Amino acid sequence: MERKTVLITGASRGLGSSIARVFAKNNHNIILNYNNSEKETQKLTEELKQYNVEILPIKADITKEEEIKNMVDLSINKFKKIDVLINNAGIAIDTTFEDKTKENFIKTLDTNLIGPFLVSKYVGEEMLKEKQGSIINISSTNGIDTYYEYSLDYDASKAGLISLTHNLATHYAPYIRVNCIAPGWINTEMNKNLDEEYKKEEENKILLNRFGNPEEIAKVVYFLSTDDASYINNETIRVDGGSMHA
Repeated sequence: MERKTVLITGASRGLGSSIARVFAKNNHNIILNYNNSEKETQKLTEELKQYNVEILPIKADITKEEEIKNMVDLSINKFKKIDVLINNAGIAIDTTFEDKTKENFIKTLDTNLIGPFLVSKYVGEEMLKEKQGSIINISSTNGIDTYYEYSLDYDASKAGLISLTHNLATHYAPYIRVNCIAPGWINTEMNKNLDEEYKKEEENKILLNRFGNPEEIAKVVYFLSTDDASYINNETIRVDGGSMHA
């Protein structure tokens, strides 16, 4: 099997690190993008070396275009090409409706929507040179039908990411497949401090009666990147255990 080069944004922990592990186990070179989590990235880099693949950690703030361009340049200089892009980096600033600010909204959109657009733009240029590639955006069921008032800026950004997926797939056809994954509740750091009673209420709305694990999302991401998914394009795939919110 050909060794691919995979760029993962927000790769240092949570879902990003689980995605990196799955790709490393399957013999792919990994570009680990991070912004603030340098120690976690160093630790993950050392862990992934056991798979005898090349790991390139790159610090870049995906809300800053120059840093994105530099990240892509460094990646191409090292690996000559990028086969798979996973737009995983994201933030959530949960507050009551009354406490929401314009600054909250702009910061969330910058990271969760405009960042993926810019990364896809510069990585896509490189993929087009090879006339092949796969872009996978990590959205959320929050962007489809599981709305939460306290995360309305997050919900809007994830809905926008689904729309961006459709436009990128159209723009990059037929050479680059662009798909989106919409996870439901997942056991990540973002959700670790949930009130137990609230968590139980949410689990009762899921047919499998539990939150998902990051590895279960990561395996779907990996599948979408492979030739086994060669005819899947412009799709948003829910991975939510059978959510009954709608």
